[in-house]
Amino acid sequence: MAIERRDILLGTMAMAAGAPLATPALAQPRAGRTLLLAAPGAPEGFDGDALRPGTQETVVQVYEGLTRYGRVIRDGRPYLNPDVIEGHLAESWTTSPDGKTWVFKLRQGVRSFFGNEMTAADVEWGWAKSFAQRRTGAFIANVSNVTAVKAISKYEVEFTLSAPSMILLSALTLYLPAVYDSTEVKKHATPEDPWALKWMETNTAGFGAYHLESIRAGEQAVFVANPNYFREQPYFTRVVYRAVPSAASRITLLRSGQVQWIHRPLLQQVAELRSDRRVKTQDSFGRTISSVRMNVRFPPFDNKLVRQAFNYAVDKPALIQGVFFGFAEQARSIVPPIVAGYDPSFFNYDYDPAKARALLAQANFNFDQQVEILYSQIFNWEEPMSIQVAAQLQAVGVKARAVRISDSDMRARGAPNRQDMPMFSFEDGPIVLDPVYATFLLAHSQGVSNRARFADPRMDALIDEARQTLDVPRRNELMRQAQQLWMEEAPWIVTVYPTVWEAMAGNISGWCPHPDEHERWYDLKVA
Repeated sequence: MAIERRDILLGTMAMAAGAPLATPALAQPRAGRTLLLAAPGAPEGFDGDALRPGTQETVVQVYEGLTRYGRVIRDGRPYLNPDVIEGHLAESWTTSPDGKTWVFKLRQGVRSFFGNEMTAADVEWGWAKSFAQRRTGAFIANVSNVTAVKAISKYEVEFTLSAPSMILLSALTLYLPAVYDSTEVKKHATPEDPWALKWMETNTAGFGAYHLESIRAGEQAVFVANPNYFREQPYFTRVVYRAVPSAASRITLLRSGQVQWIHRPLLQQVAELRSDRRVKTQDSFGRTISSVRMNVRFPPFDNKLVRQAFNYAVDKPALIQGVFFGFAEQARSIVPPIVAGYDPSFFNYDYDPAKARALLAQANFNFDQQVEILYSQIFNWEEPMSIQVAAQLQAVGVKARAVRISDSDMRARGAPNRQDMPMFSFEDGPIVLDPVYATFLLAHSQGVSNRARFADPRMDALIDEARQTLDVPRRNELMRQAQQLWMEEAPWIVTVYPTVWEAMAGNISGWCPHPDEHERWYDLKVA
């Protein structure tokens, strides 16, 4: 395996070309091994550019990246190593001296469930789809400085960038912009639907380990192993993804052996499950911030002193114990601790109600006004945290109350074309382990997860320079300044990074945590 090394951020990233594969392509699947999985609901679509409930959890099983992170074993468990990037669907790449042109050589003989071989035309088609939809994939392109993707031969694809990017290789580990079997997808396109989006609501066509066999809306989806998968065949040849809305019922099914995996047990259930010898629970890093966000376009949050005061008024350790049952880490930056470049030194908001009152007085805060914290049921921590934060604000004289809205209303009002909630609870985090990606996503005026529309030209300038430079010390310094500015402006009440827990049958092994917090069925097996 040929490896080129260069210093990146605080560590070293190894970019591997031509990584050897475990077994030949077209290996015969093992018979009769089914993974039964219980989730809150059945998937509602399979277009990664139009995420719906259950979409991301399942498309990562079907669509895979041109690159992949390396892996390490710690304490007997596999983890991704973000300092190492290897070839995956692409076996090697070259870059121009100015860093604006990348040519990726695809792995030959990679075939979809339908038997069609992956070519550069498939990569070009998938990126064109994302550019046209102007949604998640287009954001990935934007933050990576990608302006065009073109097939230049059957197995070579050229990426044109507006500026050099140290994010690109990490971004290409993602499931989107997806590499579709465009030969199959185009069969279902129409003049009115040139990207076959309607077909993708109930079908898949990728080069990954699994393929959607059938779906019953609201009930279950059944996936089968891709018999043409280019790596060793997965242990499980079928995965049944069942909708079980009740968290208690999912636990009962796991304990009784009727399912082998459940999606995200409630934190209050984790302690109980950890003492049950019939099941296995495992945790991983948290990369998402559970926060209360303040929209600076609405008073009183247009006053920085008020935002700072609210941060001092909230007892984060109390939330960790009372809401997250001790399974969380206090957030001290917008960049997660698992990402190189994380700098907690600018966090100054330890619990200090006296300071909160003093800042509110300095800001001439109107204590007669009502402050609402909107929350939904998208995340199970939203209600208890919103109620506790409201109570802590009341303790410093603020007339705060928690107000529940529907999940759909929360998503709609947090979308880029609205972002009209003055104060609300939500959770977001990067799926690319890079500080520039994280800050662009959450703090840049064009960030798709900047749901409270924090817009500061100084922040945009820091992030934009950082995503266009190959000067590592300069990039690190820009990210340090961005984290300092974020804490000073305090647009969120930063609370915690919740620990991610998964629960599975006691004989299941192989789970490797990913930044998107979804397991890969390909990794799982019976020990």
